[in-house]
Amino acid sequence: MSDAAPPTLSARNLSRRFGQREVIHDVSLELRRGEVLGLLGHNGAGKSTTLQMLTGALLPHSGQIEICGFDLARQPAQAKARIGFLPETPPLYREMQVDSYLKFAAKLHRVPRTQIADALAETKRRCGLQDSGKKIIGTLSKGYQQRVGIAQALIHQPEVIILDEPTVGLDPTQIRDIRALIRELGDAHSVILSTHLLGEVESICDRVEIMHHGRIIYGDSSARMQQYGHQPGFIVTLLAAPELAELQAITGVQQVEPLSATQFRILHTADTDPGTALLAFAAQRGWQAKQLVPLQARLEDVFVQITENQ
Repeated sequence: MSDAAPPTLSARNLSRRFGQREVIHDVSLELRRGEVLGLLGHNGAGKSTTLQMLTGALLPHSGQIEICGFDLARQPAQAKARIGFLPETPPLYREMQVDSYLKFAAKLHRVPRTQIADALAETKRRCGLQDSGKKIIGTLSKGYQQRVGIAQALIHQPEVIILDEPTVGLDPTQIRDIRALIRELGDAHSVILSTHLLGEVESICDRVEIMHHGRIIYGDSSARMQQYGHQPGFIVTLLAAPELAELQAITGVQQVEPLSATQFRILHTADTDPGTALLAFAAQRGWQAKQLVPLQARLEDVFVQITENQ
């Protein structure tokens, strides 16, 4: 994915009021081709309102949205044709058969009549609905109803897919299946999904934007988010442990914390990695190094730290 490629979705300085209360404040974000962007935040942070504006379902009071170069306000037909949207409550007709509903969705999205059969077959294959075409939507499990909701957002092969809390209310197996499907969608489309589930970010998102009280307060890759405010370090197991002073004396080591008689948490400066030196000393001095594991920040701790800093 090239940073030089134009964004498939660009939103600049979006604001939205309900009555006299401003609920979205100057929100800007971009989505690039082949990217899965997670819009993360507590319930009530403004995620759903933002997604509704990005899809044209709700007008911003100020700001501009472009979808694949088309201005959503001035060229709504061209912009919306390039969006697939799954709201938090899937827009399903529970009394319809899956095939009938998806054909109906294809017509709403102006898929040419001659292409509907192929679009239906391909979308059902991608969403794992090959054996569900004749079933009544209301008789399906919640996980399969969610698949149908994603299928209606895909049927016209949009460049941008927007999913609002796509795994809410599903059981662990269903969550795993839907996350795998979304990750696969990211290979061919640009995807935004809102979530308050940190596991969602870790498992499927390339990049994260965090909303808090209607504002974007943080944006970075998922990997770098895990390092936010995190001092580097590792846990080392030494079966013939030395004195703490010997570990503390290794260049770059800032802090040594014994966790047990043989296990130590060692923090070091960001520009040094004393792990190699420690293992060399262990070999020379018979400390019997057994394991060295880098410390990883827990996403829950990172999220709390970012939001509390605001």
